[in-house]
Amino acid sequence: MKDSDCQYRFSKEYLHAIKALEEALILKNYSNHTKKTYIHMFNMFLKFVYPKPLYKIGNSIITNYHINLIQKQHRSVSYQNQSINAIKFYLETVVKHPKSYYDLKRPKKVASLPKVLSLDEVAKILNTTHNIKHKAILSIIYGAGLRISECVHLKVADIDSAQMRIIVRQGKGKKDRYSLLSKKLLSLLRSYYKIYTPEQWLFEGPKGTPYSVSSIRKIFYRSKHKAGIIKPATVHTLRHSFATHLLESGVNLRYIQQLLGHSSSKTTEIYTHVSTSHLNSITSPLDLL
Repeated sequence: MKDSDCQYRFSKEYLHAIKALEEALILKNYSNHTKKTYIHMFNMFLKFVYPKPLYKIGNSIITNYHINLIQKQHRSVSYQNQSINAIKFYLETVVKHPKSYYDLKRPKKVASLPKVLSLDEVAKILNTTHNIKHKAILSIIYGAGLRISECVHLKVADIDSAQMRIIVRQGKGKKDRYSLLSKKLLSLLRSYYKIYTPEQWLFEGPKGTPYSVSSIRKIFYRSKHKAGIIKPATVHTLRHSFATHLLESGVNLRYIQQLLGHSSSKTTEIYTHVSTSHLNSITSPLDLL
């Protein structure tokens, strides 16, 4: 483990704690991403408290650690919350401490709106992506509103051309759902399939494993640069754009929630603040003078 490759790698107590955390995460059936995140965050915390015995670690030390994350390391709110979650999980699930022992005040997340690309900007990105595999990947993320992790875990059998839908299996929250399969996307996927003939995973890496997330990010940034788009955007922006463009075309928010796989409608409602179509129909009072 890279994070344990430091002084406390020689501490049997610390190594046992990491192992116990990992086993508890497996038993609770947490996703691989969450397991890696929690173990990393717990490792960072252990580096901070080394060589103090774990039984001597109380609320004040945990609080000091998170003050250090904010003031000295300038970590994001998201990072702080993930760290708190990892430590809380260890204390509650592994060592069975009562909640009062680790009840920490969580930092408030800044209420920022998701970044969105216009239809024209999405078209430019896709049109500058000439490799058919790369274009199919970006097109399916935008056209079906997928998370990048959902895209890489799509199987050939998940493309249901008879019902014109895509089956997203075990998305966030371990839930299956259906999303849209557009005619343009189906045509593109068929052309891609004839050239690459994937066997299991729809987008395979060199050894038949799922295509890597980092490769998709590189594809997006390269195409975004070639398209001359300078506004901040990531692969996930394609998903935000999918939702916003559906809303602007008149699709009911409830349907968008189902397509995105949101458990709460409040998560989907943020796109009502991003959409500007309703604003364009409003006349400024200045124009009435």
